[in-house]
Amino acid sequence: MSLPLIPAYMPPPAALFADNRLAWTPEPVRLALLVHDMQQYFCAPFGNTEPLISVTSNIAKLLKAARLAAVPVFYTAQKGDQFRPDRGLQADFWGPGMRASAGHEQIIDALSPAGGDHVLVKHRYSAFQRSNLGELMRARGRDQLMIAGIYAHIGCLCTATDAFQRDIQPFAIADAQADFDADRHHMAMRWMAGCSAKVIDTDTALTSLSARDGDAT
Repeated sequence: MSLPLIPAYMPPPAALFADNRLAWTPEPVRLALLVHDMQQYFCAPFGNTEPLISVTSNIAKLLKAARLAAVPVFYTAQKGDQFRPDRGLQADFWGPGMRASAGHEQIIDALSPAGGDHVLVKHRYSAFQRSNLGELMRARGRDQLMIAGIYAHIGCLCTATDAFQRDIQPFAIADAQADFDADRHHMAMRWMAGCSAKVIDTDTALTSLSARDGDAT
């Protein structure tokens, strides 16, 4: 199957997932920010509507705050025209995927990487698979990861779970992620809150990113 057209909906507030089992607090000296798959190809099914509008705005705020706080910023981005054996089982679910063109591969203009950001080639649902994300984080002394982007119930969820299994504390930014529909988005947040991540909203993330050493967050 190809990507579906996505009906408009509003991303859920993190307050819906207040039963987070975790007491983790994001700390700028430990954090990295991941912008997951915000490429033209994956964003196109939303059209110019919600949740993409608010999610893009929230990710832009997170990027600005992370860069000001010297928090490492990572992006994932797939390559187009993938070699079929390299694409693997994803082709069975999603077909051949994107083409090798700027209209598919490029990260949307509003969230373009800046100098010093790290753009990782994406191979599988989890950003950690067949990449050096874990090694790059460890080299920078980072063991917390804020996750924003698309799609919540696929790559974002798998990345959070992979981070958890690597003893990296994941934070799912509920209103800075988007999905195929509201039901899948809610499901992803509930699953992460119950099993692998702390679910927070953009305002909480921004407060943490702006905290100075020793500040309470």
